[in-house]
Amino acid sequence: MFSVIANNGSGDAFSQRVSPGGNLEAVFLEDQFKATSWLTLTGGIRITHFDGQLTENAADPRLGAAIRIPKLNWVLRAAYSYCYQPPPLDTVSGPLLQYAASQGVAFLPLKGERDIQQEYGVTIPLRNWVSTLTYFHTGARNFFDHDAIGNSNIFLPLTIQAARIKGLEAAVRSPLILNHYHAHLVYSNQQAQGFGTVSGGLTDFSPPPVGGFSLDHDQRNTLSAGMEGDLPWRSFAALTFNYGSGFLNGNGPNHLPSNYTFDLALGKTFGERITVRLIGANITNNRYQLDNSNTFGGSHWADPRMLSVQVKYRFHY
Repeated sequence: MFSVIANNGSGDAFSQRVSPGGNLEAVFLEDQFKATSWLTLTGGIRITHFDGQLTENAADPRLGAAIRIPKLNWVLRAAYSYCYQPPPLDTVSGPLLQYAASQGVAFLPLKGERDIQQEYGVTIPLRNWVSTLTYFHTGARNFFDHDAIGNSNIFLPLTIQAARIKGLEAAVRSPLILNHYHAHLVYSNQQAQGFGTVSGGLTDFSPPPVGGFSLDHDQRNTLSAGMEGDLPWRSFAALTFNYGSGFLNGNGPNHLPSNYTFDLALGKTFGERITVRLIGANITNNRYQLDNSNTFGGSHWADPRMLSVQVKYRFHY
């Protein structure tokens, strides 16, 4: 359901309801084979059929291997996968189509996103500490994004001809500290770039930048550190610090200022069946801008402090 009310005094307004339909069927087969005590192979295939505004089929193989180095107990791993993501059912017609045309944009049929994902890594245990180092690379065709119609807050999907997301991630997890607590640290450096023009969805048919461009959610460095563990009286807690070096500023290449948040979770178990958890996200209420680009996005700000309560009841079984 779409509704637009102009606030510039022109009196322009319209509302519209659309009811697109579609169906998706998928069959997945996977197996794991332990060739030797130090070599494990995995393989699988996912077959997908999508029927909506258009019909698409995909057969996506996935391969992986893990090698354990004797005595050191290091694990080397690699994975290579094809992935298909069906398109959303959004479409434009009637008053919304006329409004889009008046803003100089049109809506092309949306095709599904097709990715090739690669991941290579090593896991290193050392005195009950576990460290992992992972390189990942995703090449996408018809990469999904979104954009706003004119200066409205109506966002519709689009696909970019190609995208590349690659990076390096390092993680460390501690053994039990003081018999009650675990600590972890995760650092990632990545790049997100788009190539080509808009291939589907909302577009104004602008020619693509030469040599590619940074996607609006490109944030080069992120870090997460925290501790979690048990407290007295059958209670537990988790504290997490999150850091980001800043998302893309406008169309780049500069980035917005860095940002950080603290998350806190406290919980307690009552008897054998009831667990209550209080979760606070961004407990310092740090406000920062996620995106200020008019290309594929619009302006977004991070969520303010949010509190939630979860109650879990375990039934007898």
